[in-house]
Amino acid sequence: MRILLLEDHPIFRLGLRQVVGQRWPQAELLEADRLADAQRVLRGTTVDVAVADLNLPDAEGIESVMALRRVAPALRILVLSFSTEAAYATRALRSGAQGFLAKDRAAEELVTALERILAGGRYITASLAEQLADLVTGDAPHARHEELSPQEYRVMLQLAAGQRVADIAAAMHLSPKTVTTYRARVLEKIAVSSNAELARYCLTHGLLGDAP
Repeated sequence: MRILLLEDHPIFRLGLRQVVGQRWPQAELLEADRLADAQRVLRGTTVDVAVADLNLPDAEGIESVMALRRVAPALRILVLSFSTEAAYATRALRSGAQGFLAKDRAAEELVTALERILAGGRYITASLAEQLADLVTGDAPHARHEELSPQEYRVMLQLAAGQRVADIAAAMHLSPKTVTTYRARVLEKIAVSSNAELARYCLTHGLLGDAP
């Protein structure tokens, strides 16, 4: 069995290696500290599961899950994040991850999460499951950004971070016209009229830490 540890902080990666290695001593543990390095590993090696931090030197946010899946469509992914928001976990799962685990719970729940994912299941913590249930039943406040598509969400974050349309287009391999269309949709769905108002919305909802 091969397990990929995608984490840019050496000390945290060491901790992951120790926990995973104790549970699966015969597993081959592969390591990467950048998305590009992880993609190179996946192009040359079949990996059973990846434990992935999404805040990396060369990529941030949910788009990293999609980037990994594009290289290895069958890859199972456990996302590690400092975020404990149900909305962020939902986006990770919708983007192709099989599990979501907040970093402050990794020591206690990492092995359980990986066992479930390797067995073909999915994993979120009990507290996140309760939050997600509230979202589904309508007991939790509904945020406008939850209605955005993955591409619209990514455009929103980059606009809020001050990126120009041309730069966003280049980063996303889209035409400026397409990005402009996404921008119009985002402004309409979020119910704001300018990039400045969009930035305030993202700051209020704590979204800018996810910006790619």
